[in-house]
Amino acid sequence: MANPRTHEFLINKLDDMNARAFEGGGSARIAKQHAQGKLSARERVEFLLDDGSFVETGRFVMHRCTDFGMENQRVLGDGVITGYGMIDGRKVVVFSQDFTVFGGSLSGAYAEKICKVMDLAMKVGAPVIGLNDSGGARIQEGVESLAGYADIFLRNTLASGVVPQISAIMGPCAGGAVYSPAITDFITMVENTSYMFITGPDVIKAVTHEEVTKEDLGGAHAHASKSGVAHLTAPDDKACLAQIRNLFSYIPSNNQEDAPRVSSDDDPMREVPELDTMIPIESNKPYDVKRVIEAVVDDAKFFEIAEQYAANIVVGFARIGGRSVGIVANQPRVLAGVLDIDSSMKAARFVRFCDCFNIPLVTLVDVPGFLPGTKQEYGGIIKHGAKLLFAFAEATVPKVTVILRKAYGGAYDVMASKHIRADVNLAFPTAEIAVMGADGAVNIIYRGEISKAADAAAMRGEFVEDYREKFANPYKAAELGFVDEVIHPRQLRKRLYQSLEMLKDKRDVNPPRKHTNIPL
Repeated sequence: MANPRTHEFLINKLDDMNARAFEGGGSARIAKQHAQGKLSARERVEFLLDDGSFVETGRFVMHRCTDFGMENQRVLGDGVITGYGMIDGRKVVVFSQDFTVFGGSLSGAYAEKICKVMDLAMKVGAPVIGLNDSGGARIQEGVESLAGYADIFLRNTLASGVVPQISAIMGPCAGGAVYSPAITDFITMVENTSYMFITGPDVIKAVTHEEVTKEDLGGAHAHASKSGVAHLTAPDDKACLAQIRNLFSYIPSNNQEDAPRVSSDDDPMREVPELDTMIPIESNKPYDVKRVIEAVVDDAKFFEIAEQYAANIVVGFARIGGRSVGIVANQPRVLAGVLDIDSSMKAARFVRFCDCFNIPLVTLVDVPGFLPGTKQEYGGIIKHGAKLLFAFAEATVPKVTVILRKAYGGAYDVMASKHIRADVNLAFPTAEIAVMGADGAVNIIYRGEISKAADAAAMRGEFVEDYREKFANPYKAAELGFVDEVIHPRQLRKRLYQSLEMLKDKRDVNPPRKHTNIPL
């Protein structure tokens, strides 16, 4: 009998195995994905990465389970596509879970594939992008699948602050599977086709007798607006993947690099005349701080993070003079821009990300203080507010702070004040820097005199004006050196650019230690 092992035979075998691997769970299941408005796992990778740049690893890996007839159900790749490629010419590591193979459920072999590319990412300093679409742990494998999740969690933790990690939730993500995305830096969810929760509606109904749908419990809107778990949402798979590419353009590949610089025709030294009147003089009058941001950043492009959650503070990425910056701004349109539990945690996490990855911070301040009330106090506003204070104080990246209007009480300190190592502190003429507003201060300081006065209202008015003249302005702080310069608002873009250019080679260090103990 002739030996079939010819070059042609071996090459044909390779081609056949590749074709089988590319089929995933088969054409019928891929068609079902498409019918639900979802791309296949491979289509997602191809859309995310630069054309022709993807290099797959572990294509022929299969599970090792021999229980429950699983030995007769082995699929090449085992339900996850792993490898590396490019986004705008920059290398990234990616894994894409394939719901058409065992519902995307995780096996020991599947976990090993993910762990291998995460280890590779750490070695070469490349971001990790995970495209999640999985039914969770593969029940037939028992503890081996649970061990696989833990192996991934460990790598997420070790990679934190070393390489950026981005998670896209593009289908189900339940039980222990949610913890890997939760450790990563950014989570984006696809509306109507994805969800995240620890326990599903059926378990909740059995235990607490609450009735809730998957969408209301863990859909994109719920996590973007209520829990704050999701930082971004997108209407469909393609929009989600395009969003990741856009986000990636603002951040570096690892903690040893800077974010890519992007050229712009927008003159960094231009004046912005509309800023002279954009901030209302009345301290209680609302305005949209996003208009201020868009007026001063390159080409008015602002990539907001967690827009729907804790909207009383605004965070996101932009560029000034082509350089990426992280922006933190109080939003007077929502709760007067007050700091509360949710906004403090949202901003603290963003500040820490920027500090991890060498992204300068620009802080725009218009804050009346911390939100009062028993709900806030019992909820731990003290420790949660301290997270933002801690994050700003710990950050060693360039920090430029601008007081647009109010900066009252402890919130003045927290919002990247000079006292917690901000490098450049500027103020508009509309700035009011004091322990509290003039009305409240007068009620306390002059309570006795006002109560005895024949014309209490007139006396109170005089005291308010006197207090406002002395303290409700930026000049006392400037006199003490707490504000470096009071500027014409129209000069803000220019002064931010000059400050960031001056600070581009800044070096600062914290005391040596194993790690800090941020007030969790």
